[in-house]
Amino acid sequence: MDRHISLSIKQVRYFIAAADFGQVSLAALELNVSQSAVTAAVQQLEASLGEKLFIRSPSGVSLTAQGSRFLQHARNIMAVVNEAVLSPLSQDTSLLGSVTVGMSYTVAGYFMPRHHARFARTYPRIHLDMLEMQRQQIEDGLQKGKLDVAVMLVSNLRNRTNITYETLLRSRRRLWVPPEHPLLEASSISLKDVAKEPYIMLTVDEAHQTAGKYWYGTKLHPQVVFNTSSVEAVRSLVAAGMGVTILSDMVYRPWSLEGQRLETRNVNADIPTMDVGIAWSSKHEPSPAARTFIDFLSRAFGSSGHDDHVGGAA
Repeated sequence: MDRHISLSIKQVRYFIAAADFGQVSLAALELNVSQSAVTAAVQQLEASLGEKLFIRSPSGVSLTAQGSRFLQHARNIMAVVNEAVLSPLSQDTSLLGSVTVGMSYTVAGYFMPRHHARFARTYPRIHLDMLEMQRQQIEDGLQKGKLDVAVMLVSNLRNRTNITYETLLRSRRRLWVPPEHPLLEASSISLKDVAKEPYIMLTVDEAHQTAGKYWYGTKLHPQVVFNTSSVEAVRSLVAAGMGVTILSDMVYRPWSLEGQRLETRNVNADIPTMDVGIAWSSKHEPSPAARTFIDFLSRAFGSSGHDDHVGGAA
């Protein structure tokens, strides 16, 4: 017999906040509600789904394998809801045009596909010409007018004077470990604990440079045993017990290509989020088609009017 599942938008929204912040208290602060409200919403959601979504510890909450899978669905649910609520019902879907979009590797593989598909269905006469590029190429392309917009890791953006950007998604970075790893039993994990383990370093999209920033100043260094530009290679190596890594929830999947399991845990350290956003030149007014694409993504994430940075404001 099929089991009827009842869930609310509030439960989904509170779950995403708890997953993003890794602490119920911070999620409650962001949502401007009580901690008990967030806890109750998550517990109700777990009861409805019949699955445990979080592992609770003194340092916060971390996603279970089921929680990680549901997080992807939850983001899709909220994107559709935001678009439905915020989009004018009379929007002109017959708009014609072409938009050249620069994208970084991570965005191209783990963020854009589903949004591209939804945009194409909504605006069938606007063609997105998507190009995978390095960050510096993207910034140069925006300034020289070779790109209309870019969907990129805006947390890596260097030129914040001539490029306007809007943050769409902040993805928390956590520790990836194989099952039965001793750190899974720790009540709190620090960078000092991570530094004792063999480390798999991702290099694509300047991930190694970002890692260097939060290790810098700690007088600690990760014991890098392998550098790779492949997220799937990192996943396989960690799942096989060859090392650990710290990467974002956006690229996390609970299984490697070989079918081996991975777990995540929060790290008690000041580790920045990986921020995905949309960017365009401050000197060139976006075309109507490009503006439509910008507004589409903004509405999808409910970010219009938030995290909008022009020039050096950050």
